[in-house]
Amino acid sequence: MPYLGSEDTVRELRRALSNPNIQSDQLRYRNTILKVIRAMSQGVDVSGLFSEMVKACATVDIVQKKLVYVFLCSYASLNPELSLLVINTLRKDCQDPNPMVRSLALRNMTNLRLPSLVEYVEQPLTAGLRDRAACVRRVAVLGFAKLHNLQTNSEIDAAVVNELYSLLRDPDPVVMVNCLRALEEILKEEGGVAINKPITHHLLNRLKECDVWGQCEVLRILQRYRPQSEDELFDILSLLDASLVSPHPPVMAATLSLFLSLCSGLPAVSLAALERVRGPLLAACGSMSREMRFTALCHIQLLLRSVPGLMGVHYKRFFCGYAEPAYIKQRKMQVLVELVNDENVAMLLDELRGYCTDVNTDTAQSAISAIGHIGRSYSDRCLEILTGLLGLKQEHITSAVVQTMRDLVWVCPQCSDTVCLALEGCEESLQDSQGRQALLWLLGVYGERVSCAPYTLEVFIDGVRSETSLGVKMELLTATMRLFLCRPAETQDMLGRLLHYCIEEETDMCVRDQALLYYRLLHCGIEETRKVLHGRRSDPSLGVLIGRPAEPISQWACSFNTLEPLRQGTIETESASRGSPEHVTFDPKPNTDLSDTLNYIVAKSVENDTNITFSQGLLLQRF
Repeated sequence: MPYLGSEDTVRELRRALSNPNIQSDQLRYRNTILKVIRAMSQGVDVSGLFSEMVKACATVDIVQKKLVYVFLCSYASLNPELSLLVINTLRKDCQDPNPMVRSLALRNMTNLRLPSLVEYVEQPLTAGLRDRAACVRRVAVLGFAKLHNLQTNSEIDAAVVNELYSLLRDPDPVVMVNCLRALEEILKEEGGVAINKPITHHLLNRLKECDVWGQCEVLRILQRYRPQSEDELFDILSLLDASLVSPHPPVMAATLSLFLSLCSGLPAVSLAALERVRGPLLAACGSMSREMRFTALCHIQLLLRSVPGLMGVHYKRFFCGYAEPAYIKQRKMQVLVELVNDENVAMLLDELRGYCTDVNTDTAQSAISAIGHIGRSYSDRCLEILTGLLGLKQEHITSAVVQTMRDLVWVCPQCSDTVCLALEGCEESLQDSQGRQALLWLLGVYGERVSCAPYTLEVFIDGVRSETSLGVKMELLTATMRLFLCRPAETQDMLGRLLHYCIEEETDMCVRDQALLYYRLLHCGIEETRKVLHGRRSDPSLGVLIGRPAEPISQWACSFNTLEPLRQGTIETESASRGSPEHVTFDPKPNTDLSDTLNYIVAKSVENDTNITFSQGLLLQRF
């Protein structure tokens, strides 16, 4: 947003630029131009000074030229006619004896981005491709890519493409990489630059000459090439071996991605490559850059899918530091869960227990969730820790523990006795909706073993009118129905009150329709209701972490060194993708086969001349 008084500012700057006394003093003239650039960066519209700035570009002062070119490139699209006045000066600078001036003129000539100026730019760019200075050739190569973007519908100049292909053998590595990038842009519709055997081996032999960005670009493009023989494949792998342990994580990641692409049919070679990158990945986890650490952790999680023991002996490297941000701590805890085994489980659980009382609530809850996932294989040790955390009576800890216990008994029903004993009294510390939903689910499924279950549900039912969470109301309905089937004498009255409120007074249609579904289900008989609410469960052994089969590398190789590993969410998402049982963090229900029973309920409702609303039909599908 322009500052107030911008018109006065522009008027004053125009007066200063037109002052002969200032123009004759090179330092004062440069400072005035600097004021114009400063005003432009502050939001002042200084496009009215375009003609004065055009005159200022006719100078031998390189600093002044750079400042003027910044201005001209910013406002050239607003003044296409006046921009023609700049071309003559730029074309003249393209023949300057100073290579820095020549490269600067070429760069800004293409940065004007005006289709009307293309005919004036082509000749200097063509001459720039043959310039003796490497810095000029670098700019000229990229300049043709910019021209192509200005004229996307025009035919590709075969002479330019051949010239760029010949420059792949330029002695300057930056020119070589820029040619690859320019050919990628120009030949985008044809699939990009064509990679054959001579080009591949030439690029690999010169890989060490490139900088980090250049090496990554070369390695990315080489993924298109497929060796013609096994001997050629191993020759290429030999050339890539040094880059596989590069101290630069981007180069290492790009090399490993190329390795996995070339060795898709050689799993033993792929596993050996993963072993080789263990050291560089661990070094990246200790990088000073937080972004680099996070990216390395995400890719390590990807590798552990196929090689669970890859980082086993180095599990201490994934212990959380005090000053680390929460998102890195959470990723490290996810990695620790993958590294657990009989030898280190005690130390890992002690470490995670310390994180459970972290001042950051997200970190504490992630640590509790991690303990719960380890509990799938070591339930007794983890339940002891979780039960002890309930004694702290802290709201966010109690909520996370109850949700973790809910998820744990879902895959490990043998833990239900210990969980039922630990539930008594914890409702007083639960305030958030997710924790209350988890408690209600546990009371509904295991209410027969919890002595205080009816009294706890009665407290929820008495306060249902003031309840704001839709999920809690729906979970309360299901829990009360389940408890009624096993303890009818204690639950009958409160179930009637709850159904009456949800059907007659509740304004939300989802809650009302679920109550109507349960009400009509009760009319079908207790046995039919029991079939619906106490259906068959999934195999709890599917949730065990230890002994889980490793994934083939080919399942995730294409996503390595991309943004895909960074998008992966919590451990539950990854477990679900590996064949674990259905895991629902919101309102979990047994995985029942209810098609016959639900068809019977629908038929019974039709016989009784009752109407099933659309939302009730959705409830039937959801249930």
